[in-house]
Amino acid sequence: MYIYSTSERKISLKKEIWEWTKAIIIAVILAFFLRTYVFATSIVEGTSMDPTLHNGERVIFNKAIYLLDEPERGDIVIIQHPNKNYVKRVIGLPNETIQVIDNVLYINGKPTEQPYLPEQQKLETGDFGPVEIPTGEYFVMGDNRDISKDSRNGLGFIEEDDIIGRSEIIIYPFDNISLTR
Repeated sequence: MYIYSTSERKISLKKEIWEWTKAIIIAVILAFFLRTYVFATSIVEGTSMDPTLHNGERVIFNKAIYLLDEPERGDIVIIQHPNKNYVKRVIGLPNETIQVIDNVLYINGKPTEQPYLPEQQKLETGDFGPVEIPTGEYFVMGDNRDISKDSRNGLGFIEEDDIIGRSEIIIYPFDNISLTR
């Protein structure tokens, strides 16, 4: 059996402290990188996305997805605005024409299903349009169509650069943990 001397124990302790310090520094840098460039959290404010997302829920959104891809119809996106961020659903893509007649969404003149919406929300979508979406911009709406501030009434078309991520997971409250698609 080998007995360590006091100097060997000090060297061993210094090595262990250094290894822990390196691990902590790497973890902090990795967390900062992931938070800045890949994933972040957002709190849903208001009821404009009911019944999909509720007031006070915390969601993780993917910030990197649109570096490689473009928003798709149905994506729940985080929109960066000067005063606050908004959570909305992409309805119309660049260069499409959007119109709602008698509670039916038409895209380029064709009726379009909205499987993510309960029948009640479809019935609360008032007539509007037709509107043509400019190149590089998107048309968004909240799922709670009756009260949502969206592309129809205040937000206008959303530039692609203002879409900062796609909502992926509800993480709070804990009993509601689920995917947001």
